Amino acid sequence: MASGVARVDLDGRPIKPLTICMIGAGGFIGSHLCEKLMAETPHRVLALDVYSDKIKHLLEPGTLPWADRIQFHRLNIKHDSRLEGLIKMSDLTINLAAICTPADYNTRPLDTIYSNFIDALPVVKYCSENGKRLIHFSTCEVYGKTIGSFLPKESPLRQDPAYYMLSEDSSPCIFGPIEKQRWSYACAKQLIERLIYGEGAENGLEFTIVRPFNWIGPRMDFIPGIDGPSEGVPRVLACFSNALLRRQQLKLVDGGQSQRTFIFIKDAIEAVLLMIENPARANGHIFNVGNPNNEVTVRQLAEMMTQVYSKVNGEPPLEVPTVDVSSKEFYGEGYDDSDKRIPDMTIINRQLGWNPKTSLWDLLESTLTYQHRTYAEAIKKATSKPIATS
Repeated sequence: MASGVARVDLDGRPIKPLTICMIGAGGFIGSHLCEKLMAETPHRVLALDVYSDKIKHLLEPGTLPWADRIQFHRLNIKHDSRLEGLIKMSDLTINLAAICTPADYNTRPLDTIYSNFIDALPVVKYCSENGKRLIHFSTCEVYGKTIGSFLPKESPLRQDPAYYMLSEDSSPCIFGPIEKQRWSYACAKQLIERLIYGEGAENGLEFTIVRPFNWIGPRMDFIPGIDGPSEGVPRVLACFSNALLRRQQLKLVDGGQSQRTFIFIKDAIEAVLLMIENPARANGHIFNVGNPNNEVTVRQLAEMMTQVYSKVNGEPPLEVPTVDVSSKEFYGEGYDDSDKRIPDMTIINRQLGWNPKTSLWDLLESTLTYQHRTYAEAIKKATSKPIATS
């Protein structure tokens, strides 16, 4: 971090250097948050994860200017006695660990529930018992289906924000039937939120809960057969990226009619840093972190990504770039979905003065440029089919 004027919080108070225990630091969000903390703050990070590939550039070589402020600990929080000691050493714990890939929710419901609820219990317990602050990453999926999705399709109320806008302190959490195991993830995430909230109410745990709405950017997810399993099914943007890189049709599940919002990872990390450094404003709150201005249907997302990638690689898109598939065919039995996920930004704007900045086109161009440069040559070698590189 460059030296200069002392850093202050939103209320003008000096920001003291923190020791942060970051669980899941080697993942997509963790890698970007570690970058931000190393480059722009004096904070120290104890980076916990099973893998370190996405933060390797922050750990090596040992001559990096922040080398003494980041320390990697290879561990699985399921069964490692070091966890409580690392939390005790820290001022703040950030829990990013999760199974958060929709393809797993109905095919691996037990792993999904254990990962997102059972495995998170010790983290909450250790923070509460040792008087340590916790920032826990949840999901926008805890909202489930919107009230509007139960109205007749022709009802004008479907266009009323009161029936689809998702608010942290007023929107109900509506899930599908038990046999739709796709909701195993959302249910586990909601239950750990309720436990954290209860620890705050009964035992004084200082906490902040983050509900991400489709954070997008370099290093997200994986490309099947390149840096992930060949049979793996990543989230929608990585699925579409994989198809574009291989010059294959983009598969639209159930016609791609679901509506989503997408936010650039760098915008979202700005919000998280504000939570870290403004505990007086963030403690006890649940925050939506998304960009309601970047709302599209999944079909529109596919169309835009096709246009952006054609610009990135300099090649014309396929004549028929998309194909419709059923959710049963793509995800298997037990899949269900929410119709629309639009975050209400009132609370985070009021408490932290934060708003996202990056347009959907710009975040897709940044992400697809990174993916093309990172994966195109590897896919070319793996498939023996030429893909243009820039």
